Amino acid sequence: MRLSDSIEQFIKDLLKEESTEVELKRNELAEYFGCAPSQINYVLATRFSPDHGYLTESRRGGGGYIRIVRVVRSGSQRLMYLVNDRIGDSLSEEECLRLVSQLKDQQIVTADEAALMDASVSARALGVPVPDALKDAMRAKMMKSMLMTIAARNRA
Repeated sequence: MRLSDSIEQFIKDLLKEESTEVELKRNELAEYFGCAPSQINYVLATRFSPDHGYLTESRRGGGGYIRIVRVVRSGSQRLMYLVNDRIGDSLSEEECLRLVSQLKDQQIVTADEAALMDASVSARALGVPVPDALKDAMRAKMMKSMLMTIAARNRA
């Protein structure tokens, strides 16, 4: 397991124990994992962002801390946030795959749904001779449509 994965799992385990919020000291966490504090910053920025369902607050300095709060949203609320606020007019294949992976990890979509979503936004599925910008616009519209369909099903 990579160091970033270990740090992420450690924080997620703490969040399970502490419910929806945990407060940590960056330097102590870096010392525990034997890494630079910048590695902790990297994990926070890439794996504990609002897109992942977390808010982070940090205060630097001697008495500094990191507070991580898990934003509790139902599956439908999360999907509508993505449709209305997160997904713009364009999404790359990589962004789509990352988004679908997060939804699967959060158990908002099933593994079968995730596989279908991945296939529909893949370069192979969009292997038509049009500019990449148009393909990215198509991906965004397709993702929004799929997420709205899943959100409607989850409300029923």
